[in-house]
Order: sequence, then structure tokens, then C-alpha cells
Amino acid sequence: MRPVGSKYLLEEPLGRGATGTVWRARQRETAGAEAAVAGQPGETVAIKVLKEELANDPDVVMRFLRERSVLLRLTHPNIVRTRDLVVEGDLLALVMDLIDGPDLHKYLRENGPFTPAAAALLTAQIADALAASHADGVVHRDLKPANVLVKQDASGMHPMLTDFGIARLADSPGLTRTQEFVGTPAYVAPESAEGRPQTSAVDIYGAGILLYELVTGRPPFAGSSALEVLHQHLSAEPRRPSTVPDPLWTVIERCLSKDPDRRPSAENLARGLRAVADGIGVHANAAQIAAAEGVAALLAPDPSPAPVPDTPGAADPTQVLPNTGGYDPAAATSVLPHTGGPQGGADPTAVMPPVGPGGQGGNPDDPHPWQNQMRAARDRNDQTQVQYLDPNQDPLRRRPQRQVARPQQQQQQQPQPYPPQHQQQPYPPQNQPQPYAPPAQPRRRTPQPQQPQPYAPPQQPAPQAPPPQQPAAPRQSRRDNPNRTRIPGLGCLKGCLVVLVILFVASWLVWELSPLQDWIGTTKGYWDQVEDIYHTVGDWMGKINGN
Repeated sequence: MRPVGSKYLLEEPLGRGATGTVWRARQRETAGAEAAVAGQPGETVAIKVLKEELANDPDVVMRFLRERSVLLRLTHPNIVRTRDLVVEGDLLALVMDLIDGPDLHKYLRENGPFTPAAAALLTAQIADALAASHADGVVHRDLKPANVLVKQDASGMHPMLTDFGIARLADSPGLTRTQEFVGTPAYVAPESAEGRPQTSAVDIYGAGILLYELVTGRPPFAGSSALEVLHQHLSAEPRRPSTVPDPLWTVIERCLSKDPDRRPSAENLARGLRAVADGIGVHANAAQIAAAEGVAALLAPDPSPAPVPDTPGAADPTQVLPNTGGYDPAAATSVLPHTGGPQGGADPTAVMPPVGPGGQGGNPDDPHPWQNQMRAARDRNDQTQVQYLDPNQDPLRRRPQRQVARPQQQQQQQPQPYPPQHQQQPYPPQNQPQPYAPPAQPRRRTPQPQQPQPYAPPQQPAPQAPPPQQPAAPRQSRRDNPNRTRIPGLGCLKGCLVVLVILFVASWLVWELSPLQDWIGTTKGYWDQVEDIYHTVGDWMGKINGN
């Protein structure tokens, strides 16, 4: 058991999600005035402990504290009530009412899809909860079956929407720089996937996917990767199942519209779903059926949807100052107050103190850390420099070099001079290409040097008189070779002998330990049977040779 603050005690985990772990907890003492529900000692509650990376993000902590009053005042019969918020060191936790029941995702896996009428009534209650939250300016942004708890009592089944504000708390610059949206790919709205400004219409899109999953058992868009699912949200249309009535499909189609301005408001969605549930029931009369068929008229869009602040592309609304008088184009220009310096002069330039390795003082000539950061940023943005590469330095086109002779061979194969008439021209080294052919006549010719061409085959030297033969270097023995790779022994014969021994041992084990003797119907031992087989094969070979 682990204490959370001074008033709660964790007992056992109930489930884990993308943002934290939900625990069953017990209240140790009455909460203070800062909590929405004081509670009583010994009362059982649910506490969601956010993940450590969320608790270590200063932006999330500030959002947590700033939205404390918003989350605590959000109350509705179909919303899990947030009782208290705990901030303790590296721990952030939400204290909520404990709902003894599964979530909709688990309920669907265990019981299968709902009937169209039941799905419409269940989604209508969720729409009521969304309407109440949108009226307070709170957008859920992660509506899915796993965030809807099922509370069952004598009056029926009641969905309880939970995790309000969690998606918004997780939407911080330090945690979302690698993605474009906050939420689950199978339930995310197109505008969230594209990073466009978001409104309360994203919850209506999630309600449409949830309604589709309640009647079919699966979401409308699926794929092998998150990118494929997001692409379907942006461009594909959901397939209509044959079991969905026309009025209910009209509601689903309007909620899953790619254009957020065409989606109905949460209040109109709840009203339309109840009309559809009455019209498609088995006891519906003519008026209810007609109202269900005309449900499109009830699904009016929200004229002023609640915006989602602090999202890429979204901005705070422009604040209009109260009009205190008529507009005067000849009014005097407002002058900002003077902040320093002599009267009428410019403000003095603020000189930053030099910062050295020790943090204070240091060499004033050293660059300031900000300059180092700016230089590093420019280096990261510099393009790759393209320059000429010498073909001889190109590792992909480098020609194989001749093998250099060993020191012993170099000493024995010293270049020998030509006869006396050629003593002025010593024989060039063996590994150097010859720029010209040796003279074949007594008269000497002027050498014609050749320019090497890049990527061209090497020039072959002209034939020359062979030097005197030198005795070959003694061949090294295998025993003296330090780079021997062959395994000493009998080579292939050794392998054959090893295989024969393995086959012999395996055959003996099979004969003695397996029921092979009973199958053949013999009582001979292994060696007797081998001898019998040997004589039989010998007689057979003798008959063949005789014929």
C-alpha cells in the first residue's frame, strides 16, 4: 500500500492506460476545502496516477494546476466525478468516484454488439455528457469505448464518461513534438490528424465512431499501421453494414463527416438519437417512425463550437476593448514611458556579463554560450557541401593494389643492372609502371610521358629484357605458416569415419531401445542381426557376380 498525499492510500491497480494507472484507493481522512468532495475516512475511491514523464514535464504541471477548477466543477450524471487533484513531488494524481463495472471496450468483447435501438440510447447519454462539458468549454478529445465505464443498477445501464482533461494535460510541447495529435488513431478526427485547429466537433466525430462500433463490434477504419488508419480517416468513407437501419446510418454518416462544420452539436445529437431509438423499436407507432426518418432535420451543427486552446494552428480569440468614446483620427499618439538614461536619450544597452567555464566571470574574449548555441543551430541547418573527389581517393572505384613483396623476397630479388652500355639507366622498380619502352637499338629515344586518365585502365609497360633469374625463395612449410586455416587430421576421411561411428551408435540404440525387434519379429541380438545381414548381402552379391 502506498500513500498519496496525506489523505489517500493506494490499495491495488485496476488498469493501465496510455496516460497512467488507475488504482483502487481508500480515503484516510476528510479532504480539505480545496477538494470538490470532502469524503469520509474509509471511503473507497479511484485514483489515476499519471505517468512519470507527464509528472516531470513542467508544462503539464502548470496545466494541471491551471485547470484544477475546471475539472472539479465538471459534474453530470454520465460523467465520472473528479473529487480531488493531488500534486506531490513527482506525482500527479486525479481522485475520482469508483465505478464498479467494466469499460465499453471490455463489455463489447464479452457480450458482443448492441442492438441498434440500445446503441442509440447508450450513445445519447454519452452525448448528454459531452453537451454538458462543451457548455463549460471542456473538450474530451479522446472519446473511445475504453474511456466509457458501464454502471449497472436496477434502473438499467448507464455509461460514465471518464478521463476528461487527460488528453489536454498530455498535449504539451515536450511530449507531442513527434506527433500531430493527441488521442487514439482509430478514433481521431481528420482535423486532429492534420494538425488543424480543433473544436468540440472532434468529440462528435469520436461519438460517431463509438456508435458505429456499438452496432458492429469494430471501428469503421482499421489498418496494419497507425499511418494507414489516419489515411483512411482523411480520405475513406465508412462502409454501411446491412444491419444498421436508415435513420441510424444517417446519424452515423453526419457524425463522421470530414467537414467539422457539418457535424451536429452534442445536444442535437442526443435529441436525434432518442428520436431514432423510438422510431426503430418494435413498438414504434407511425409518428415515431416518421420522426426517425426525418432525423436529418434534428442534426443541426453547433453555431459556436467550443475551441480547443493550445493546439497547433489554434489561437486565443481576439479581445475587444470596451468602446469608451468615438473614434478620433486626430488623437495624439500614445507614447510609451521612458525606462532609463538621460532625458531625451536612448535607453542604455544592457551588457551581458561574461560567462566562463565556472559559470561566473571567465575570459571575456570567449564566445557567450548563446553564440555557441546559435552557431550549432546554423551548423545543423547547413546543406551538404559538394566537392570534387579524386578518383584515386574514391573507395568505390579504387583499383586493387599489387601485393608488396615480403622483406625476404625483396632482399633476394634486388634489381640487377643491364650490361655496361645501359649502366646509366638502372632497371626501374618492379612495382612501378614504365613510362617508355627500353631501347632496342644503340641509339636512345626521347621518352614520351603519358598523362594518367581518371577511371582509365592502367597502362601496360612495354616489354623489356628480362633480368637474370634468381633462385626462388624457399617455400614455407604448412607447420611454419601462422595463418593456417585447415584443421589438422585426416580431412575428409576423418569426417567419414565420424559419420560411420555416429550411424553405428544410433543404429545400436534404435535396435536396443525401440520396439523395432518386435516389429520385425526376431529375437536375435544386435551383433547377430548385423552378422546375418552381412552374410545375406554377401550371398546376394555372389549370386550377382555368378550370373
